[in-house]
Amino acid sequence: MPTEGKANFIVGNAFYRLETKITRDLGILAAILYKSDTGTLRVIDGMTGCGVRALRYWLECDADWIWANDGNLDIEPILSQNLQDLIGAGRGKITYQEANRVFFECHSRKEYYDLVDVDCFGAPNPFLNSALWATKVGGLIYFTSTDGRTATGHLPQVSLRVYAAYARSHPSAHEQALRLMIGNVQYHAATLGLGIEPIFSLFTGSTYRVMVRLLSSSNLSEKNYGFLAYCHGCGEYQTPSWRKLGRVSCPCQHSKKPPILSGPLWLGNLHQPQFLGRMISLAEELGWLDRLDLLKTMQAEALLPPYFYPLSEIGKRGNMNLPKRSQLISALQSQGYQATIPHFNPQGIKTDASLAVCIEVGRSL
Repeated sequence: MPTEGKANFIVGNAFYRLETKITRDLGILAAILYKSDTGTLRVIDGMTGCGVRALRYWLECDADWIWANDGNLDIEPILSQNLQDLIGAGRGKITYQEANRVFFECHSRKEYYDLVDVDCFGAPNPFLNSALWATKVGGLIYFTSTDGRTATGHLPQVSLRVYAAYARSHPSAHEQALRLMIGNVQYHAATLGLGIEPIFSLFTGSTYRVMVRLLSSSNLSEKNYGFLAYCHGCGEYQTPSWRKLGRVSCPCQHSKKPPILSGPLWLGNLHQPQFLGRMISLAEELGWLDRLDLLKTMQAEALLPPYFYPLSEIGKRGNMNLPKRSQLISALQSQGYQATIPHFNPQGIKTDASLAVCIEVGRSL
């Protein structure tokens, strides 16, 4: 019988991926802190699969109530067995219906939840709006996407339909995917007079996960919701304002074409640094030492610009052999720039320095 965290369960014909345990671990850390702050934790696990998330929210976060739902009635025997103790304790229920029906049922009854976990397969667009209707103001929503090709610019016409945004391909496209998700949720929240704040954003290599907090008023602005421009000629990025979209250009002499634009998308902070700091402390307390490096990397990148540079891009553009990543980061920091490793790509640098500066500093080493 598989074990994850404090949960023992069977898989059978239900969905379970050991590789995404990291996303469940981070969700558990955030949920524990949320309950510590508010005193309550009511959870919707909208696509529960084998039920491991529901079990862990109950056993490790002491959730007061869990609505475990899955659209596949064929897994009823598996789910009933895995969650029998949860149900027997009077701490939850199981349903088998399309997740959007769950969310709208909550809204119609005015029953709003503290944490809505939407671990979907493929593009998340059917749920980026509807999950808001089931979430308490101040509560958390945890979204998934596994449709990397759309959000990384390989299918821009599809991204227009999925995110109401045009996605182009460039070196930091995996970060772009997370920002498209956040931006689309922010837009839908704004239409309801609400806002969102990213708690953390995670790319695992095949899965994109974003946790946001729902705010009582809209925080959508030109500063945090807009476009990312990339010049294929020189490799530099810009975040042009809405009012200058028709005049976007690059001063470089390497390309006769204007920069490509992706967006609109979220341009603000990817993570909430203080909350991540508390997650780090909690992970240490629980002995989850294998999560500390990731969380510290995410905390370090939280306030930096909405893009990063792969080391290979710096070397290719500078026509040089690169120094060690750690040396380049230290050299940039010594010159007053912020620089760190992006969690999206361990062979990259996330910095407020331009690519030209990275190349110049790299050559000096």
